[in-house]
Parts: sequence; C-alpha cells; structure tokens
Amino acid sequence: MEAVLEKNSVIAVNKLQSANIEMATSKLMRAIRVSEFGGPLVLKLHADMPVPNPGQKQVLIRVHACGVNPVETYIRAGAYARKPSLPYTPGSDVSGVVEAVGDGVKFFQAGDRVFTTATETGGYAEYTVASEESVYRLPDSLDYKQGAAIGIPYFTAYRALFHKAHAKAGETVLVHGASGGVGVAACQLARAFGLKVLGTAGTTEGQALVMKNGAHQVFNHREEDYIKGITEATNGQGVNVIIEMLSNVNLNNDLQMLAYGGRVTIVGSRGPIEINPRDIMAKESSIIGVVMSSATNEERAECAAALFAGMDSGWLKPVVGPQYTLDKASQAHEDIINSPGASGKMVLTM
Repeated sequence: MEAVLEKNSVIAVNKLQSANIEMATSKLMRAIRVSEFGGPLVLKLHADMPVPNPGQKQVLIRVHACGVNPVETYIRAGAYARKPSLPYTPGSDVSGVVEAVGDGVKFFQAGDRVFTTATETGGYAEYTVASEESVYRLPDSLDYKQGAAIGIPYFTAYRALFHKAHAKAGETVLVHGASGGVGVAACQLARAFGLKVLGTAGTTEGQALVMKNGAHQVFNHREEDYIKGITEATNGQGVNVIIEMLSNVNLNNDLQMLAYGGRVTIVGSRGPIEINPRDIMAKESSIIGVVMSSATNEERAECAAALFAGMDSGWLKPVVGPQYTLDKASQAHEDIINSPGASGKMVLTM
C-alpha cells in the first residue's frame, strides 16, 4: 500500500510540474533579440516571443532584473572569440522567481527567489531558462536588482583573486577600475579575506563608492601621477596582485607597479597592447587571463560557498548602478562602454 501511495504521489507531482510548464509556456513575453552583429541598435525588442520550455534539469525563471556586462557588448558587436548563433538573446545574470521546473530538478520549485550565473535562452527577457547548476537561491536580505549584480561579477572577482592570482591575507591588491560590478565585488572580497586593498576610479563619485566598499585607499586613474601615489602607498615595494579591467590601456602601467613575483589577472580588455617582456622577466611576474566560463564545477561550488558566507555575514552587498527598462537595452550598451566612469552594476529591469 505504501509503495502504491508513493508512486501515486510521484505521478501527481509530475503532473503538477507538467501543468505548470504548460501554463507558463503558453504565454508570450517581451525579449531582446539580436539578428545581426553590430552596434547597440541591433538590440531589438520583440513583444511576441514564446515563453521557453524548461527541459531536463532546467529551471524557468520569471525575470525581475538582469545584469549588463561589458562582454555582452563585445559579443553583440561580433568582436568576441565565441559568437552565438543568430538570432539570440543576450544576458546571463538574472534574478527573479522560479516559474516552473523541468524533469530531474532537485533543489528548486515554483516560487523560489533565485539568481543565475548563466542562462540557456538569454536574460534580456521577461522569462528565461537556466540549467539548475547555474541557479542559486537569492537571500531575502537582497532585492532583485542586487541579485542581478551577483552572478558574473562576484564569481569572476573570486576566481581572479583566489583561483588565478592565489591572493593571500596580508598581501596588497590593486583593483584597477574598482567602481564597476567586478571591481566592487573584488574590493569587498579582498577586504573580507584580509588583503590590503587599493582601488582606482575615474570620477569623484566612483572613488567615493570604492572607499565605501572595502578599499583602504583609492586613486584617480585619470591623473598623470596616480602610479606614483600607488607606489608610495606600498612603501615602494609594489603591489602583489592587480585585478585589471581594461588591460589594453593599463597593462604596461600594471607591470611597473608590481612587486617581485606579482600577478596581474586580466578580467577585461577592449583590444591589443604592446608590452616589453623584460618587465615581466625582471620581477618574475605573471599575467593571467580570467574567464568565468572555464571554471570547473568544483571551482564554482567553492565560489558559491564563499559568496553565501559573505551574504550571511553581511559584507557581500552588491551595489546597483544605472538602471534601464528592457526597451532601453541599446542605450545601456552604449553607456556601459562610453560612460566617464562606472558606479556599480548596471541592470535592466522588467
């Protein structure tokens, strides 16, 4: 009898999940679609897109907010190494509420508040599908806009600091371009893990933001003598680790600021740069690339554990910057590249 009841219960749950999926995916949604690579205006809003179906071990999310990352502008322009098949919907960092789950999903159910580090169908949309392994619970202490600022920025910052640069408590880290999403995350993480944190920003607002989010000292990287100031802050010893957001502009300067055995982790670049290898040889320093998509499942689990510890204890506090409605996605792409200075994580709201 118990076996029959258990079987009937499983059947009932499966039927309920199927009904939820069918109900959700019978609706239409608004979504940004890119049908050709090019400038920001190729981001087109469509109001009649079908809500996608969650497949095996996938979750359908009603999106409340989606983070905008610089890499999405490179992909849209066709300037990134990996290009998606056209047409596509951009966006990886969403936060929202689980609408339905596919077969085999173990840890989520309809109604759960969540955020993601990747999506299968794109985050610039009212609904998106994500693999269960890319979905995480959003604590009640954070709102949806903050949730959209966690994924790629915080996971990338952790990877750059600890998986790639092997930063240790007591070392000095320079976050070069610290007022954006990854920069703020790196400052908070480095301060929490016992490093001396130096940051740079290009505006007065950005500098104040960096100081509020973990930096011991901040410098204006638009000033000619800022490198001298950073060197003096390390008593002439140089910095152990640099988290670099714009390496095509800053890498030469980074190599001059490193301590012996120092490491530069490249988070962002918008083009080539010429460097002198002797600068690396003289200090036996390292230049290390960072791509979050290359992280193993074990590395992602480590990132998640550290970040949830930060959320629980309160030091992990995503800073939301400029906000745009979905129909203004093209303006967001224009501004994230051409603004005079970042001030928190840029997000789209639905």
